[in-house]
Amino acid sequence: MLQVWALEGIPEIAPGADLIDVIARSAGTSLRDGDILAVTSKIVSKAEGRIIAADDREEAITAETVRVVATRTSPTGHTTRIVENRLGIVSAAAGVDASNTAEGTVLLLPLDPDASARALCTGLRERLGVTVGVLITDTLGRAWRDGQTDTAIGAAGVHVFEDLRGRTDAEGRPLVVTLPCVADELAAAADLVKGKTSRRPVAVVRGRADLVGDLDLPGARSIVRDGENDMFRLGADEAYAAGFAAGAAAVDAAD
Repeated sequence: MLQVWALEGIPEIAPGADLIDVIARSAGTSLRDGDILAVTSKIVSKAEGRIIAADDREEAITAETVRVVATRTSPTGHTTRIVENRLGIVSAAAGVDASNTAEGTVLLLPLDPDASARALCTGLRERLGVTVGVLITDTLGRAWRDGQTDTAIGAAGVHVFEDLRGRTDAEGRPLVVTLPCVADELAAAADLVKGKTSRRPVAVVRGRADLVGDLDLPGARSIVRDGENDMFRLGADEAYAAGFAAGAAAVDAAD
């Protein structure tokens, strides 16, 4: 049986805060071996001082952008940029967040979410004496679907995939490509109890102890598909423009 609940009593996090101590105090003696903690990236960013002054969020997005995937402007004049950030994550606004932070500032994602998760996981295991896993989560949109869901951008002590390839389904048919991203599934489940406005940034998932393992397991960076294997590297308009330009250049060269 899967159980998911949010930890209570976590205060507003300031730069330099000891998240290991904060989470350990909130959890008390409630954690068991095999529990997985889903920690909202926002409090990790705050503790790590990833807060910058930015009157213009767009400038911060530009600074965090490695590659522009698609840009769209709505009839009301609002421009949305889907970009790849320095972590390799493709999302709207490069993960730059202006919510739940002081006016005139924005939050950037942790510099290395996997390293942040590893430090938390190591510290909590030592402090509490239980073998837990840690996911650092952030809210992302999905291609071809409206709305958003939480996903894992950092992981430590947790198998991020459940590899079913080579097994058979209930009818005995071989599973060839089945590779559930359980880290994202757990992150989404945790968000159901954390919520977006309830100030409960950490949740515990119990019931998948089989996914908890060594600290040197591959982190969430292994979930990110690299450009070479991305069949949809560009938005439709951008791909059309690139193809048109390439065709025009080929015609010019032929002349």
